[in-house]
Amino acid sequence: MQGRSLGRIAWERLKRDKLALTGGVVVLVLVLVAIFAPFIADLAGQDPDAYHENLIDPLFGTPTGSLGGISGDHLLGVEPVNGRDLFARVVYGARISLLVGFLSAMVAVVLGTVLGILAGFFGGWVDAVVSRVMDGLLAFPQLLFIIALVSVMPNHMLGLTGTGVRVFVMILVIGFFGWPYIGRVVRGQTLSMREREYVEAARSLGAGRFYILFKELLPNLVAPIIVYTTMMIPTNILTEAALSFLGVGVKPPTSSWGQMLSTAIDYYESDPMFMVVPGVAIFITVLAFNLFGDGVRDALDPKGSR
Repeated sequence: MQGRSLGRIAWERLKRDKLALTGGVVVLVLVLVAIFAPFIADLAGQDPDAYHENLIDPLFGTPTGSLGGISGDHLLGVEPVNGRDLFARVVYGARISLLVGFLSAMVAVVLGTVLGILAGFFGGWVDAVVSRVMDGLLAFPQLLFIIALVSVMPNHMLGLTGTGVRVFVMILVIGFFGWPYIGRVVRGQTLSMREREYVEAARSLGAGRFYILFKELLPNLVAPIIVYTTMMIPTNILTEAALSFLGVGVKPPTSSWGQMLSTAIDYYESDPMFMVVPGVAIFITVLAFNLFGDGVRDALDPKGSR
């Protein structure tokens, strides 16, 4: 008989879920595409900011040829009016979406884990204050606040300029308003675990509060934290796309999927491919993260039946 660690058992569960593995592979590919976007664009021989007016109908401002100007040189076609290559812009747009999605999720996880575990373990006035703050943030109109905040941000802040400022603010604000979701989960798990036998045993051996928090409770919270992190990232990606769509996200010429969708509104009848391409990119990304997140949740749940 060979003993198996919890990590190995979870991995074996995950390997049996083909949909989750497919989602994980797509997520990995998207991350690699975002990291190596300049190399991929150069390999395709395209610059995301290069204009190709010769590929645009001068009368209607739409790409010449079928399906939005798709050809061997332009794999996904070109934009109306200016003729910028859609493949290169979609590849570069993945960098903004994944950057905001991952980093804002990290901000939410750090805040939610620390405040949630403190509220659940100490209880009393600490739990009351943290819980009321979470209730207030959950009831707050997040999208409207981000729109108002980003709109009044200066163009120079902390050594960042232009798009860098907007991305930084989006990461902080989305993460700040997202931590109550994971904070409530961590608080509930901590409330149930703080009375377990291994916690009482640590107390009886003279362990301090912070030792119990970070050596006994936190390792047992890793599974739900990982699961909710994978579920938060696609939500953050959609939030970034919505902000860019509304015009308060990144500004041109920086590429963003939401910004491309916003521009495509004026051309959805004459050039539908301009709307389809970024829309499909967002759909595939969010679906892949959701499939992978569901698989991770089932793999880490010892009572899972899938």
